Amino acid sequence: MNSKKLTVAVLLGIVVALFLVGMNFYQKRVQNSQMEKVSKAENRMVRFHSPTLGPSDAPVTIVEFFDPACETCRDFYPIVKNLMKQYPNDVRLVLRYAPFHAGSDKVVKLLEASKRQGKYWQTLEAILAAQPSWASHGSPNLDVAYQAAAQAGLDIKKALDDAQEAGTEAVLKQDVEDLTALEVKKTPTFFVNGRGLPSFGPDQLASLVAEEVAKNKK
Repeated sequence: MNSKKLTVAVLLGIVVALFLVGMNFYQKRVQNSQMEKVSKAENRMVRFHSPTLGPSDAPVTIVEFFDPACETCRDFYPIVKNLMKQYPNDVRLVLRYAPFHAGSDKVVKLLEASKRQGKYWQTLEAILAAQPSWASHGSPNLDVAYQAAAQAGLDIKKALDDAQEAGTEAVLKQDVEDLTALEVKKTPTFFVNGRGLPSFGPDQLASLVAEEVAKNKK
């Protein structure tokens, strides 16, 4: 009888041990899978071609997927710049393209081409300022956008030629691939140090930025 009990106890112990080993292996697989997903997402947040403002070593990075024809993106632009003024040493902005509206892809290519003339931010601000005049969602008047860019000092003929280069198309393609992988479905979409906003709005963005700044000062 004692021998049978001992055998049962040993077998039970083996089963429990195997179960614990199996659970530990499963948890590690899940953890590794999650870490891999996070790593892939982080890799998709910022690309070498992404326009940036602010210190390159800033502890807090705002990644914004935006559409130059998006009214809300236009409204958020000064809000984001004010946050950067509030935290001049702590925050950098990274812009990514999400050309959801008609004609936005052409404006994005113009913006990319403006980099070759060192006029990216001037061109962006001019295009956003003129947005109400050109960004009709059904039939955008791109000539107005181009005129705004020219008034900002861009050599528009050269920029439109450069916009047709394969490298410009590759930038747009990469950003679309990344926004698809990150499930970005609206503009603007913000990530702060890889964290999405808990809900949409200027206050939520400011709160998340403040939280990340405070976290990195500890």
